[in-house]
Amino acid sequence: MCSGAGTLSGVFDTLTDRFAQAFKTLRGKGHLTQADIDAALREIRVALLEADVNVDVVTSFLGRVRERAATVELTGALNPTQQIVKIVNEELIATLGGATRLVRFAKTPPTVIMLAGLQGAGKTTLAGKLGLWLKKNGHAPLLVAADLQRPNAVTQLQIVGERAGVKVFAPQPGNGAGDPVQVARDSVDFARNQMFDIVIVDTAGRLGVDEAMMAQAAAIKAATDPDETLFVVDAMVGQDAVTTARAFEDGVGIDGVVLTKLDGDARGGAALSVAQVLGRPIMFASNGEGLDDFDLFHPDRMASRILGMGDIMTLIEQAERTFDAEQTRKATQKLLRGKNEFTLDDFLQQMQQVRQLGPLSKVFGMLPGAAQMKGALDNFDEREVDHIEAIIYSMTPAERADVGILNGSRRARIARGAGVSVKAVNDLVNRFVQARKMMQSASGLFAGMPGMPGLGRGKTKAKPKKGAKLSGNPAKRAQQLAGKSASDEADEAPAPAAASGAAFGFSPASAPQMGAGGFELPPQLAAMFEQKK
Repeated sequence: MCSGAGTLSGVFDTLTDRFAQAFKTLRGKGHLTQADIDAALREIRVALLEADVNVDVVTSFLGRVRERAATVELTGALNPTQQIVKIVNEELIATLGGATRLVRFAKTPPTVIMLAGLQGAGKTTLAGKLGLWLKKNGHAPLLVAADLQRPNAVTQLQIVGERAGVKVFAPQPGNGAGDPVQVARDSVDFARNQMFDIVIVDTAGRLGVDEAMMAQAAAIKAATDPDETLFVVDAMVGQDAVTTARAFEDGVGIDGVVLTKLDGDARGGAALSVAQVLGRPIMFASNGEGLDDFDLFHPDRMASRILGMGDIMTLIEQAERTFDAEQTRKATQKLLRGKNEFTLDDFLQQMQQVRQLGPLSKVFGMLPGAAQMKGALDNFDEREVDHIEAIIYSMTPAERADVGILNGSRRARIARGAGVSVKAVNDLVNRFVQARKMMQSASGLFAGMPGMPGLGRGKTKAKPKKGAKLSGNPAKRAQQLAGKSASDEADEAPAPAAASGAAFGFSPASAPQMGAGGFELPPQLAAMFEQKK
């Protein structure tokens, strides 16, 4: 999930910090002089060059930003600094490829996808990730072991395929034996006969570009006529990735780029260079070792993350795939209805759903302003969440339902059962009660959100006004005596379900757009994200 799914920790950490520093010098100014703009662009230039972005790409990027910044005028919606951020964001998106590029599927299956790249870029693991991603999207992929040169490459692909639940076509043992071109050619016929609609061909790489590798890749491409030829590149490689990509483009021809190891700790120049230099889109990105750490590449989301504005849309999409919508709806109703209906059991269920998204540091890293909390996120200990679960599991059902009954002796017993101090139990209970109060007091903020359920604070029976006449209709009179009006019935009607696939009660189409100046939580909610003292 990538911008896939993933946090900013990794290849873009330093870049994000330098961009933030450049914009910091512009804040608070009602008017920007050319000197102000030039100073900010110098900071950005240094940041990009330190990230090992291609020099031509840096020059072109800064030229476009400077040209547009010269015409910036003060508007009612954005101040000059926000407009500069907006321009930089838009030019970053253009540099990263502009728009998300989807796979071109063959009119007559199977669709053939050929993976090419140097040894060590992660092609074999990437093949499994791509196969799993396609499988989850309703396809029947077939992995093809056409790397017969690297020791145990065939075995590795078979293991990866088994983990992903994807069939592997491996008629040759590899380790230097067999004809990879014949294997690739036969795989297409096998897929057609066995009703696989996509063929993913894993080809051999070398430690460097050489004629033998290019000739073999070109022969496999000629034998299979792939619909997509994807160049797999290690995101931690700088300008060398551009040089290699150019060699593959000239020798084989590529249709798109796949970035691996976006969670690495190098400078990330490849991500900001390869699409611009080659004129080929980045189609996918991998940001972790897990097979699920893979998704379409979204240039707009990546640009937003680089500028420290978070990646809300990716977070929403991950939640849609992970969360139990009905369970979340019920918990939200309980929380916002008041009367302390939201219990520690509900809290535990919600916390466990969030953990399914991945490490919490990654999840929080997608929030706007995460770059400003980098230190706290880096030091976040996932074991703290395990301690919270242990404390809650050490409580009786009655104690989870009503924390008000937790006296001193009960808290001491819970602490012993969870292997923590009494203070840890007290801290958890106090934070839970405070957070619940904050969310209940903020219920008015959510009432108007699209897709949010009715959040009445309990039902009150409307009594007939003094002197009001009772209806002669028995049914209406019974309704009046019961204190129910048409509005009461509306209140009691089932809450409308959120749109299909809409996590958090709203769909991506209705999600708030990120402003160029960043995102601010309402005061009641902002307190929930304050760092623990």
